[in-house]
Amino acid sequence: MLKALVVDDSSVVRKLGKNILTQIGFAVSEADDGDTALEFCKAQFIPNLILLDWNMARLSGLDFIKEFRKIPGNESCFIIFCTTENSLEKITEGITAGANEFVMKPFDTNIIRDKLKILGVIE
Repeated sequence: MLKALVVDDSSVVRKLGKNILTQIGFAVSEADDGDTALEFCKAQFIPNLILLDWNMARLSGLDFIKEFRKIPGNESCFIIFCTTENSLEKITEGITAGANEFVMKPFDTNIIRDKLKILGVIE
């Protein structure tokens, strides 16, 4: 079974992401900030997919990616930024840091499913 981690400081967004990914067939874990997510990935496992918020306290999504991409074995993990940041500069910065895709909030099942198909995670 594919494993996912939903990282967002909003419990509503985490619940939405978890519900969507569970419907698609993922086993889903949650983290409420980048620090917690980074520690989870180091101590538990590297997920196949991370849905990641950009703006969070303690450790932003961008800073999370920079640190996460240093962990051995992360190469097969896809990261999708789920954010309100939509400038070309921010998207370029996120992709350069190691994100694979972006979706704008609010998102729904069809948007996430389409991104996962583009990435080749699901058929």
